[in-house]
Amino acid sequence: MKRIVLLSLGVWCCVAGANAQLTLDDCRQMARDHYPEIRQYDLIRKTESYNLSNAARAWIPQVALSAQATWQTDVPAFPEALTGILSRQGVEIPGLQQDQYKVALELNQTIWDGGKSSADRGIARAEAAEQRSSADVDMYALEGRIDELYFGILLLDERIAQTRLTQDLLRSNLSKVEALQRNGVAMQSDADVLEAELLTVGQQLGQFESSRESYRGMLGIFIGEPLGDRTLLRPAVVEAPMGGNERPELSLFDAKIERLAAQEKLVKSASMPRLGLFAQGYYGYPGLDFMQGMMNSDWSWNVLLGVKLSWNFGAYYTQKNNLDKLRISRKQVEVQRDVFLFNTSLQTTQSNGDIVRLRRALADDDRIVALRRSVREAAESKLRNGVIDTHDLLLKITDEANASMARSMREIELLKTLYELKHTINR
Repeated sequence: MKRIVLLSLGVWCCVAGANAQLTLDDCRQMARDHYPEIRQYDLIRKTESYNLSNAARAWIPQVALSAQATWQTDVPAFPEALTGILSRQGVEIPGLQQDQYKVALELNQTIWDGGKSSADRGIARAEAAEQRSSADVDMYALEGRIDELYFGILLLDERIAQTRLTQDLLRSNLSKVEALQRNGVAMQSDADVLEAELLTVGQQLGQFESSRESYRGMLGIFIGEPLGDRTLLRPAVVEAPMGGNERPELSLFDAKIERLAAQEKLVKSASMPRLGLFAQGYYGYPGLDFMQGMMNSDWSWNVLLGVKLSWNFGAYYTQKNNLDKLRISRKQVEVQRDVFLFNTSLQTTQSNGDIVRLRRALADDDRIVALRRSVREAAESKLRNGVIDTHDLLLKITDEANASMARSMREIELLKTLYELKHTINR
């Protein structure tokens, strides 16, 4: 039983420890899940489905119901000579009435629409792909914002840690000076110099801690929950990425070009002929049999069946201009892509240069910190022996603190630059 309790306690501690830490990938994923833009993907999918469904329904038979009542000034009639002969034989033909009525049901079935429905489907898919790519770009930019906050917090963590080490060093030396003062070896001004510097460092620490809380608060808003006391883990050092550019913006440019190509097909389809079948049935007066309509005013059923060809030549008037406009738009997208690649190449070159510079500087940082520490320790020894005053010691402490701070900052800056380069080319 005791073993089970200990095992359960160990598992709980591991889980609690894991929950108390966050990685860069954790923050990125939580921000993606929480960001309102994520809902765009489902809306885009539904819109694409509706547009494709509408395009497919162009092949469904179209049914139209109409009704009309007319009065006309003149109607077809038999010659008076003929009606006179028939009248003498006892046959009266009143002729068509001037008021006429029709209730019609018409059915049209497209056989070929000149490629319009196919072009509509192509545009629906291309627009959805463009919208998805645009959302991908927004979500990728979100990752960049998360990286900025994450590494900003890590930088402030290092500043706070180094500042606290400097505080401890100043307190230690202040205690030593106060002991020397009690023995009459040091003056009050010596202690005052160290105490003033300790207060100044405390002010800097307060500013760093305030900035860190602000950054952590903003990161918490992005990921959808407060960070609390969770620690942000430092990402692993990665090799500088090599290879081509795989940014989502390139897919967006391709999607824009695909949409323009689909629109070209739609413009061309507008000048193509249309072929279809039609059937019309109507109930009214007069019917298709005019002779019967001349004999009486009874309503009758009538049906028309046929094939219809239509060709709108007016579409040719603007087709060339519309196609030229689309081709110009395509060239504009290609220029935008070239500008993007040019700027990305500049950023990549700059980042690679910064990585080389930081690695060279880091190679000497450990030696610089060790030397500054040795000089400070020697100064502390001289102070105890009354060889130098506290002002000289304070300079040595400041030099060591600056060297340690610079080294820590460079480590984080190198990590930040490496991950910025990965983000620049999406590798």
